[in-house]
Amino acid sequence: MEELPQLPPELWVYVFHYLSTEERHAVRSCCRFLKELIDHPSLWREHTVLLSNLRRYTYGFWDTLYRRRLTRVAVRHLRRKEWRRLVAFLPSLTAVVFVDGGRQYKEKYLDNLARFPELRDLGVRNATWDEPMLSPGLTEQLRDRLTHLNVCNVRLPCTVQFIRAVSHLVNLRHLLFHQQGEGYGLDTVRPVPREVFHHLLLNLKKLTHLSWGMRGEPREPLPDDYLSPPDPEQPGASGYGGPALTSLELVDYPETILPGNALRSLTSLRSLTVRYRYIREGMECCLGSWLNPLSQLETLTIIGGNSLAAYTTTIPSSVTRLTLRVAITLKDMDSIAPKVPALRHLDIEQNRSSGSLCRRIPMLFPQLRTLRIRFFRREPEKDLLSLHRLRHLVQLELLVERSYILRDYLNGHPWPSPGVQELINQLRELSENRINVITTMRQRNPLRECDCAWEGD
Repeated sequence: MEELPQLPPELWVYVFHYLSTEERHAVRSCCRFLKELIDHPSLWREHTVLLSNLRRYTYGFWDTLYRRRLTRVAVRHLRRKEWRRLVAFLPSLTAVVFVDGGRQYKEKYLDNLARFPELRDLGVRNATWDEPMLSPGLTEQLRDRLTHLNVCNVRLPCTVQFIRAVSHLVNLRHLLFHQQGEGYGLDTVRPVPREVFHHLLLNLKKLTHLSWGMRGEPREPLPDDYLSPPDPEQPGASGYGGPALTSLELVDYPETILPGNALRSLTSLRSLTVRYRYIREGMECCLGSWLNPLSQLETLTIIGGNSLAAYTTTIPSSVTRLTLRVAITLKDMDSIAPKVPALRHLDIEQNRSSGSLCRRIPMLFPQLRTLRIRFFRREPEKDLLSLHRLRHLVQLELLVERSYILRDYLNGHPWPSPGVQELINQLRELSENRINVITTMRQRNPLRECDCAWEGD
């Protein structure tokens, strides 16, 4: 091995920030000097390590995690006796997410969390609970500490009881609750009653992000003021008494559930995400009405649902980041462009009916800095080179269906194919290497992205 350049350690660490986790581990195996640099805590500050079957890990493994000062873990198949190992080796944990697939809990499993004094972030996914998930004792322990709570696809004995327990976590800033049914039957999901939901919002005054989802469809639509709890200090008035939300995500809410004025009181929103599981023909699109009062909105994400023509005219001009997971045409793009003159970040899908989007984008959205395109049933074509005319573009993501990646692999070469790689090389040359082209799906954030929200293959 050639001798390494004589650079200050902090410069090496700065360079290593640009490496993926796999690349860092490859560099780490070269020599002791690089091993110590790769284990620098600043490189792992936002990293979440996945742990399973804790008995198989050596003392050297735990020592590495300790030197990296890792405080965020995703845990799979954690047995009761293994809690002691987690407490002993990682006592300073700040974030834990349980990702057990379909596991059933019969005891007060999470009470051990009280043994982590620095815990701020908790997530539970894909499980069934026989007893209340948050016991009164644990709720009291976490009352002033917990700032992030994520619960997705968890079957609870009583949803109302759980929401009432969450109402005591007064320092919550981030809440994700994607509701599953109760008990063991395939019963229709019952929405959280309005009074219980209002009590939650009135208590969580510091809440800024709410992700609210429900699998299944209730028999009756929700009340008009479901997302607008009245101010208890002004009884009888129409004032809003809930938290000043800046981010809202609605998951699996069909148009039949929420009325057109459902978001009328959430004027502080800067980010809105709506994920439709399906859409019924002939149903009125409420999304246009939802967007009307959101004059401060900066980020808008729409997954599925009605055609763009149903709401493009109501997209606020303040939007700078737009994600559209719907069928899109050149006509749709022409109608969107005048509504978002300051758009900086665009994420769209392109299929055979979309036309030559890449040729039109530089004329419609000249201020773009990042662009993400998912290609369906096709690969990028020569019109991709038109994107070099986006003078402010610094990052371009090109993603395709998994079937294309497998097909190319079976033909003897990985994605991107030689033809696409040649286009990428030409684009880089035309832009004088200004545009960073990414062709791989970004890594999943296990703390924030549940199965409902993750869009990877």
